[in-house]
Amino acid sequence: MSGLIEGLPDAVALRCLALVPFCLHPKLELVSRSWQAAIRSPELFKARQEVGATEDLLCVCAYDPDNLWQLYDPLHDLWITLPVLPSKIRHLAHFGAVTAAGKLFVLGGGSDAVDPLTGDQDGSFATNEVWSYDPVTRQWSARAPMLVPRSMFACCVLDGKIVVAGGFTSCRKSISQAEMYDLEKDVWIPIPDLHRTHNSACSGVVIGGKVHVLHKGLSTAQVLDNAGLGWTVEDSSWPQGPMAVVKGALYVMSHGIILKQDGNARKVVVSASEFRRRIGFAMTGLGDEIYVIGGVLGPDQWNWDIQQMYDVDVLTVGSERPTWRQAARMTRCHGTIFGCTQLRI
Repeated sequence: MSGLIEGLPDAVALRCLALVPFCLHPKLELVSRSWQAAIRSPELFKARQEVGATEDLLCVCAYDPDNLWQLYDPLHDLWITLPVLPSKIRHLAHFGAVTAAGKLFVLGGGSDAVDPLTGDQDGSFATNEVWSYDPVTRQWSARAPMLVPRSMFACCVLDGKIVVAGGFTSCRKSISQAEMYDLEKDVWIPIPDLHRTHNSACSGVVIGGKVHVLHKGLSTAQVLDNAGLGWTVEDSSWPQGPMAVVKGALYVMSHGIILKQDGNARKVVVSASEFRRRIGFAMTGLGDEIYVIGGVLGPDQWNWDIQQMYDVDVLTVGSERPTWRQAARMTRCHGTIFGCTQLRI
């Protein structure tokens, strides 16, 4: 990385490069080998934090194409395609997806592929494999596998560590085991089991510095405190439906409306009746906005075709009057969304 910019010390030059938007990094690499090395160095990631040039992106994986992820850049309203996830499992689905320390993590899950000749599933219901993607080096890496194979489980980041809990090891066996991943040491550590299991998929959300594990159909949440010492069972008045966290507040889409949940109280934010026929989409928060991404448009009495969608609808909830707008459509991924999470780089 010597001699990045003539007349400037490399440390200063690196801070200058750190101010360039992430979407332009491939073009910067074409300048010289030293610039390519700088753009792909961990030092650049640290420099971006130091100069306040970090960006918040969305990571999205859908049913089609197989095992492909894209990044959405909201500032430039464009999509960036990542290298294909190198898992040997075809159509990996029902996995956990989170980001931590500037990297995307894909954990567990199983195959959603179907043999076209027999109609049977691909044979892998749950795995313990863990992958991370580094947007600086643009490479996928295998990480230490989870202690227990699982799919359809809760997965969150708490105080810089990844927490996974519950899920299924087979189509008939739900589990209560929970574990925590230390990124720096690349090790998984058992933590106390959930109090109960349920014969439905579970999801996780962090509210108020605590992990909440929710099972579809149950009115209770299992809550892990920020010390990770144990779970408590709490009554949950949260409505069922897709959820997003925006600036620490929980929003839920239920029965054609979006609600803001504040403790046990809830407030209607806006109508979302246009999404009643749209299934399999992702709903997530970014900045002061809610993103509704992809999914499938189901049949109705006039049209029996099933339409896989590229669409991205955005609701601004930071203003007094929430408004919908459309963002750039996904360029490669479409259909049912398998994974969606934020990435800060």
